[in-house]
Amino acid sequence: MTALSYAARDSLTMLRRNLKHAQRYPSMTASVVAMPVLMLLLFNYAFGGALGAGIGGMSGGGTGGGGSDRYIDYVAPGIILMAATSGALVTAVGICVDMTEGIVNRFRTMAISRASFLTGHVVGSVIQTLISIAFVIGVALLIGFRPDATPVEWLAVAGLLALVTLALTWVAAAIGLMAKTPESASNIPLPLQFLPFMGSAIVPTESMPDGLRWFAEYQPFTPVIETLRGLLMGTEIGNSALIALAWCTALTVGGYLWARTAYQRSAKR
Repeated sequence: MTALSYAARDSLTMLRRNLKHAQRYPSMTASVVAMPVLMLLLFNYAFGGALGAGIGGMSGGGTGGGGSDRYIDYVAPGIILMAATSGALVTAVGICVDMTEGIVNRFRTMAISRASFLTGHVVGSVIQTLISIAFVIGVALLIGFRPDATPVEWLAVAGLLALVTLALTWVAAAIGLMAKTPESASNIPLPLQFLPFMGSAIVPTESMPDGLRWFAEYQPFTPVIETLRGLLMGTEIGNSALIALAWCTALTVGGYLWARTAYQRSAKR
Protein backbone atom coordinates (compact mmCIF):
# COMPACT_ATOMS: atom_id res chain seq x y z
CA MET A 1 0.00 0.00 0.00
CA THR A 2 1.13 3.53 -0.72
CA ALA A 3 1.46 6.25 1.92
CA LEU A 4 -1.71 7.85 0.56
CA SER A 5 -3.60 4.57 0.91
CA TYR A 6 -2.46 4.20 4.52
CA ALA A 7 -3.50 7.78 5.27
CA ALA A 8 -6.94 7.22 3.68
CA ARG A 9 -7.42 3.98 5.63
CA ASP A 10 -6.44 5.55 8.94
CA SER A 11 -8.61 8.60 8.27
CA LEU A 12 -11.57 6.32 7.57
CA THR A 13 -10.95 4.58 10.90
CA MET A 14 -10.90 7.92 12.72
CA LEU A 15 -14.08 8.94 10.88
CA ARG A 16 -15.88 5.82 12.10
CA ARG A 17 -14.66 6.54 15.63
CA ASN A 18 -16.04 10.08 15.58
CA LEU A 19 -19.36 9.06 14.08
CA LYS A 20 -19.76 6.37 16.74
CA HIS A 21 -19.06 8.98 19.42
CA ALA A 22 -21.75 11.20 17.95
CA GLN A 23 -24.17 8.26 17.91
CA ARG A 24 -23.47 7.29 21.53
CA TYR A 25 -23.51 10.85 22.86
CA PRO A 26 -26.09 12.72 20.76
CA SER A 27 -26.83 15.47 23.29
CA MET A 28 -24.22 17.89 21.89
CA THR A 29 -25.42 17.43 18.32
CA ALA A 30 -29.06 17.76 19.37
CA SER A 31 -28.42 20.99 21.27
CA VAL A 32 -26.59 22.49 18.30
CA VAL A 33 -29.43 21.57 15.92
CA ALA A 34 -32.04 22.93 18.33
CA MET A 35 -30.64 26.49 18.30
CA PRO A 36 -31.25 27.29 14.60
CA VAL A 37 -34.65 25.58 14.73
CA LEU A 38 -35.66 27.70 17.72
CA MET A 39 -34.39 30.83 15.99
CA LEU A 40 -36.36 29.94 12.87
CA LEU A 41 -39.57 29.48 14.85
CA LEU A 42 -38.96 32.61 16.92
CA PHE A 43 -38.30 34.95 14.01
CA ASN A 44 -41.09 33.52 11.90
CA TYR A 45 -43.89 33.36 14.46
CA ALA A 46 -42.93 35.99 17.06
CA PHE A 47 -41.23 38.66 14.93
CA GLY A 48 -42.26 37.73 11.40
CA GLY A 49 -45.21 40.10 11.15
CA ALA A 50 -43.32 43.17 12.39
CA LEU A 51 -40.04 42.49 10.58
CA GLY A 52 -41.78 41.37 7.43
CA ALA A 53 -43.84 44.54 7.30
CA GLY A 54 -40.62 46.57 7.17
CA ILE A 55 -39.12 44.55 4.31
CA GLY A 56 -40.93 45.54 1.18
CA GLY A 57 -44.34 45.24 2.80
CA MET A 58 -43.95 41.62 3.93
CA SER A 59 -46.83 41.18 6.30
CA GLY A 60 -50.23 39.68 6.60
CA GLY A 61 -51.49 36.11 6.56
CA GLY A 62 -49.61 33.90 8.93
CA THR A 63 -48.53 30.28 8.56
CA GLY A 64 -49.93 28.21 11.35
CA GLY A 65 -50.75 31.16 13.55
CA GLY A 66 -48.71 34.28 13.44
CA GLY A 67 -45.80 34.05 11.01
CA SER A 68 -45.48 35.91 7.76
CA ASP A 69 -45.77 33.85 4.57
CA ARG A 70 -43.19 36.01 2.82
CA TYR A 71 -40.86 36.74 5.72
CA ILE A 72 -40.13 33.03 6.19
CA ASP A 73 -38.84 33.06 2.59
CA TYR A 74 -36.52 35.92 3.49
CA VAL A 75 -35.23 34.67 6.84
CA ALA A 76 -34.91 30.93 6.11
CA PRO A 77 -31.65 31.16 4.08
CA GLY A 78 -29.95 33.03 6.93
CA ILE A 79 -31.10 30.50 9.54
CA ILE A 80 -29.98 27.65 7.29
CA LEU A 81 -26.52 29.23 7.26
CA MET A 82 -26.70 29.50 11.04
CA ALA A 83 -27.11 25.71 11.13
CA ALA A 84 -23.80 25.46 9.27
CA THR A 85 -22.05 27.76 11.75
CA SER A 86 -23.46 25.83 14.72
CA GLY A 87 -21.54 22.71 13.71
CA ALA A 88 -18.28 24.47 14.55
CA LEU A 89 -19.09 24.10 18.24
CA VAL A 90 -19.17 20.29 18.04
CA THR A 91 -15.86 20.19 16.19
CA ALA A 92 -14.01 22.46 18.62
CA VAL A 93 -15.27 20.63 21.71
CA GLY A 94 -14.64 17.16 20.28
CA ILE A 95 -11.04 17.91 19.35
CA CYS A 96 -10.35 19.69 22.64
CA VAL A 97 -11.71 16.74 24.63
CA ASP A 98 -9.40 14.36 22.76
CA MET A 99 -6.45 16.67 23.34
CA THR A 100 -7.06 17.18 27.06
CA GLU A 101 -7.85 13.52 27.80
CA GLY A 102 -4.54 12.37 26.34
CA ILE A 103 -5.87 10.09 23.61
CA VAL A 104 -4.00 12.11 20.99
CA ASN A 105 -0.68 11.31 22.66
CA ARG A 106 -1.59 7.65 22.48
CA PHE A 107 -2.42 7.97 18.79
CA ARG A 108 0.99 9.49 18.19
CA THR A 109 2.69 6.36 19.58
CA MET A 110 0.77 4.14 17.17
CA ALA A 111 1.63 3.37 13.56
CA ILE A 112 -1.12 5.54 12.06
CA SER A 113 -1.08 8.54 9.79
CA ARG A 114 -0.63 11.78 11.72
CA ALA A 115 -3.08 13.50 9.42
CA SER A 116 -5.82 10.97 10.15
CA PHE A 117 -6.80 12.46 13.53
CA LEU A 118 -7.74 15.87 12.13
CA THR A 119 -9.13 14.45 8.89
CA GLY A 120 -11.44 12.08 10.75
CA HIS A 121 -12.74 14.86 12.99
CA VAL A 122 -13.26 17.32 10.13
CA VAL A 123 -14.99 14.88 7.77
CA GLY A 124 -17.15 13.53 10.60
CA SER A 125 -18.19 17.02 11.65
CA VAL A 126 -18.99 18.02 8.07
CA ILE A 127 -21.27 14.98 7.70
CA GLN A 128 -23.06 15.71 10.98
CA THR A 129 -23.47 19.39 10.14
CA LEU A 130 -24.89 18.69 6.69
CA ILE A 131 -27.44 16.33 8.26
CA SER A 132 -28.34 19.12 10.70
CA ILE A 133 -28.73 21.58 7.81
CA ALA A 134 -31.06 19.15 6.03
CA PHE A 135 -33.15 18.90 9.20
CA VAL A 136 -33.41 22.70 9.50
CA ILE A 137 -34.43 22.96 5.84
CA GLY A 138 -37.10 20.34 6.49
CA VAL A 139 -38.48 22.33 9.43
CA ALA A 140 -38.45 25.52 7.32
CA LEU A 141 -40.45 23.77 4.60
CA LEU A 142 -42.95 22.51 7.16
CA ILE A 143 -43.67 26.02 8.48
CA GLY A 144 -44.11 27.65 5.08
CA PHE A 145 -40.73 28.15 3.38
CA ARG A 146 -41.39 27.91 -0.36
CA PRO A 147 -38.22 28.10 -2.47
CA ASP A 148 -38.56 28.05 -6.25
CA ALA A 149 -35.07 26.70 -6.97
CA THR A 150 -34.47 24.28 -9.82
CA PRO A 151 -32.63 20.97 -9.23
CA VAL A 152 -29.43 22.56 -10.51
CA GLU A 153 -29.85 25.47 -8.11
CA TRP A 154 -30.47 23.07 -5.23
CA LEU A 155 -27.21 21.33 -6.13
CA ALA A 156 -25.46 24.71 -6.08
CA VAL A 157 -26.99 25.41 -2.65
CA ALA A 158 -25.77 22.04 -1.37
CA GLY A 159 -22.29 22.68 -2.74
CA LEU A 160 -22.05 26.15 -1.20
CA LEU A 161 -23.29 24.92 2.18
CA ALA A 162 -20.79 22.04 2.08
CA LEU A 163 -17.97 24.47 1.29
CA VAL A 164 -19.01 26.84 4.08
CA THR A 165 -19.25 23.92 6.50
CA LEU A 166 -15.80 22.66 5.52
CA ALA A 167 -14.28 26.12 5.98
CA LEU A 168 -15.83 26.66 9.40
CA THR A 169 -14.95 23.13 10.50
CA TRP A 170 -11.26 23.68 9.82
CA VAL A 171 -11.37 26.96 11.75
CA ALA A 172 -13.14 25.17 14.61
CA ALA A 173 -10.54 22.39 14.53
CA ALA A 174 -7.81 24.96 15.08
CA ILE A 175 -9.79 26.48 17.94
CA GLY A 176 -10.19 23.07 19.55
CA LEU A 177 -6.46 22.46 19.33
CA MET A 178 -5.62 25.83 20.87
CA ALA A 179 -8.25 25.80 23.65
CA LYS A 180 -7.08 24.74 27.11
CA THR A 181 -10.39 23.25 28.27
CA PRO A 182 -13.57 21.92 26.61
CA GLU A 183 -15.48 24.78 28.24
CA SER A 184 -13.34 27.41 26.51
CA ALA A 185 -13.55 25.41 23.27
CA SER A 186 -17.34 25.65 23.47
CA ASN A 187 -17.31 29.40 24.13
CA ILE A 188 -14.82 30.63 21.54
CA PRO A 189 -16.85 29.58 18.43
CA LEU A 190 -20.06 31.19 19.73
CA PRO A 191 -19.53 34.45 17.78
CA LEU A 192 -19.49 32.40 14.59
CA GLN A 193 -23.02 31.19 15.34
CA PHE A 194 -24.42 34.68 15.68
CA LEU A 195 -22.35 36.51 13.06
CA PRO A 196 -25.01 35.84 10.35
CA PHE A 197 -27.38 38.00 12.42
CA MET A 198 -24.92 40.86 11.97
CA GLY A 199 -25.33 40.44 8.22
CA SER A 200 -28.41 40.21 6.04
CA ALA A 201 -29.90 37.10 7.67
CA ILE A 202 -32.75 38.88 9.49
CA VAL A 203 -33.10 42.27 7.79
CA PRO A 204 -31.51 43.89 4.72
CA THR A 205 -28.25 45.70 5.35
CA GLU A 206 -29.81 48.88 3.88
CA SER A 207 -31.95 49.22 7.01
CA MET A 208 -28.93 49.37 9.36
CA PRO A 209 -27.04 52.42 10.68
CA ASP A 210 -24.00 53.38 8.62
CA GLY A 211 -21.29 51.77 10.76
CA LEU A 212 -23.17 48.53 11.27
CA ARG A 213 -24.20 48.50 7.63
CA TRP A 214 -20.55 48.72 6.54
CA PHE A 215 -19.65 45.79 8.79
CA ALA A 216 -22.66 43.75 7.66
CA GLU A 217 -21.90 44.24 3.97
CA TYR A 218 -18.23 43.30 4.20
CA GLN A 219 -18.28 40.43 6.68
CA PRO A 220 -17.98 36.92 5.16
CA PHE A 221 -21.48 35.61 5.84
CA THR A 222 -23.49 38.30 4.04
CA PRO A 223 -22.43 37.28 0.50
CA VAL A 224 -23.08 33.64 1.42
CA ILE A 225 -26.58 34.52 2.62
CA GLU A 226 -27.31 36.60 -0.47
CA THR A 227 -26.09 33.78 -2.71
CA LEU A 228 -28.24 31.22 -0.91
CA ARG A 229 -31.24 33.57 -1.05
CA GLY A 230 -30.70 34.17 -4.75
CA LEU A 231 -30.41 30.48 -5.57
CA LEU A 232 -33.41 29.50 -3.47
CA MET A 233 -35.73 32.45 -4.06
CA GLY A 234 -34.54 33.94 -7.35
CA THR A 235 -33.38 37.28 -5.95
CA GLU A 236 -30.45 39.19 -7.44
CA ILE A 237 -27.08 37.59 -6.64
CA GLY A 238 -24.71 39.95 -8.42
CA ASN A 239 -21.09 39.35 -7.41
CA SER A 240 -22.06 37.80 -4.06
CA ALA A 241 -21.39 34.28 -5.35
CA LEU A 242 -17.78 35.07 -6.28
CA ILE A 243 -17.19 36.86 -2.98
CA ALA A 244 -18.75 33.98 -1.05
CA LEU A 245 -16.51 31.45 -2.82
CA ALA A 246 -13.46 33.61 -2.17
CA TRP A 247 -14.29 33.87 1.54
CA CYS A 248 -14.92 30.11 1.81
CA THR A 249 -11.65 29.29 0.06
CA ALA A 250 -9.68 31.69 2.24
CA LEU A 251 -11.24 30.36 5.45
CA THR A 252 -10.68 26.75 4.39
CA VAL A 253 -7.02 27.27 3.54
CA GLY A 254 -6.40 29.51 6.56
CA GLY A 255 -8.21 27.17 8.94
CA TYR A 256 -6.34 24.14 7.60
CA LEU A 257 -2.93 25.79 7.93
CA TRP A 258 -3.79 27.07 11.41
CA ALA A 259 -5.00 23.64 12.54
CA ARG A 260 -2.00 21.83 11.09
CA THR A 261 0.41 24.25 12.75
CA ALA A 262 -1.39 23.96 16.10
CA TYR A 263 -1.38 20.16 15.87
CA GLN A 264 2.34 20.08 15.12
CA ARG A 265 3.10 22.44 18.01
CA SER A 266 1.05 20.31 20.40
CA ALA A 267 3.30 17.35 19.60
CA LYS A 268 6.33 19.29 20.88
CA ARG A 269 4.86 20.13 24.27
